[in-house]
Amino acid sequence: MIQTLHFYLSYPFVRYALIVWTLIALCASLLGVTLVLKRFSYIGDGLSHVAFGALAVATLFDLGNTSIVVMPVTILAAILILRTGQNPKIHGDAAIAMLSVGSLAVGYLVMNLFSTSANISGDVCSTLFGSTSILTLTRAEVWLCVVMSVVVMGVFVFLYNRIFAVTFDENFARATGLKAGVYNNLIAIITAVIIVLAMNLVGSLLISALIIFPALSAMRVVQNFKGVVIYAAVISVVCALGGIMLSILFSTPVGSTIVAADIAAFLLNCLLGHVIRR
Repeated sequence: MIQTLHFYLSYPFVRYALIVWTLIALCASLLGVTLVLKRFSYIGDGLSHVAFGALAVATLFDLGNTSIVVMPVTILAAILILRTGQNPKIHGDAAIAMLSVGSLAVGYLVMNLFSTSANISGDVCSTLFGSTSILTLTRAEVWLCVVMSVVVMGVFVFLYNRIFAVTFDENFARATGLKAGVYNNLIAIITAVIIVLAMNLVGSLLISALIIFPALSAMRVVQNFKGVVIYAAVISVVCALGGIMLSILFSTPVGSTIVAADIAAFLLNCLLGHVIRR
């Protein structure tokens, strides 16, 4: 098995995949802690469906780089969900549900009506559950992911105290003069960026797992914010690397294998947390 892994790791495209996965998993876990504590866990699922609809439209116009359309649309949807969620007539969960289901339906409709592919079901399945495109990344795509991931991690590190304040007590943060709305929008934008980066890797239906599971796993064991963030990052990276290696060795779907690893880590940490508290 070690020889097989060494053989595959000799190929540049496998090394590119490991680099990209590590960065995306790290970014998703950092943000996931904040989203879970703010009870915005489902926003990732809603935005991933919006990205699916935008991707279908971008594919219709045969754009070489679909991110040109998908990224701005997903960011706009993230801000819209937050703004609409503050409206007493439409609560946040209802806004997410409307955008999520509506975008998914429109995306599937567009792919069926205007697709030039002979295998529409395969295209839809790849978009929803991920594909092997993670193993065909070019050097330019890797650098794009590296730059975006560094920006996301930089924002989180440099604005850590402000994000911490907004996460735990938004009203207190406003009372101290902090512009909570600005940081909420920033969190939403970062979420949208991570979702667009990860969409081709795990598919639009499995992205939420990258955000939610590491945070929930860490919360079973660690009791302070910084500890949860660090432990969630470790869990996310280990599961991502382990999942992609298992996927390569056993020829299983990349995204599903990584999510299965996240589920196993969650169950293990639930057991560990129970033992620690006894």
